[in-house]
Amino acid sequence: MKLLSQNKTIQFLKKNLFIGLIIFASTLLEIYWSVGKFSASISSGCLDCSFFQDAFFMSLITAIFLTIVFLILSFIKNMTLKSIIELIFLILVWFFWNYTIFVDRESSWSTYRFKEELYYTLSISFLPISLLSIITVVVFKFILKNKEHIKQLN
Repeated sequence: MKLLSQNKTIQFLKKNLFIGLIIFASTLLEIYWSVGKFSASISSGCLDCSFFQDAFFMSLITAIFLTIVFLILSFIKNMTLKSIIELIFLILVWFFWNYTIFVDRESSWSTYRFKEELYYTLSISFLPISLLSIITVVVFKFILKNKEHIKQLN
């Protein structure tokens, strides 16, 4: 009995670690795709911080946060509703990071208004966020479906 509970714990941890790694990688990719053109710009908040450092820590924070959120959402049985909520969370978090980087590395050195910052961030983020968020959620569903299928075979 103890071995069975340890096995379930290990499977649970492996699944969530894998989900976290997917979120980390997709967030890093999304940031570079959307706002990577500001990588040569100096950060107004930290003059010594590199773009890679910012993107790395944003991806790490996102991976931890969204893994916890997606773990909480795992209690939702309606897969369509669950997928929509996951997409909304991914889109909002990624848009927030893109906006933050744009303001930090471009807008703060210029005279953008808030509305202009939002429009510009939306214009550079729409395609990367749309494609990568859908791909990420589909990968989650594929992984979970295959793991459940493998469990049924055993």
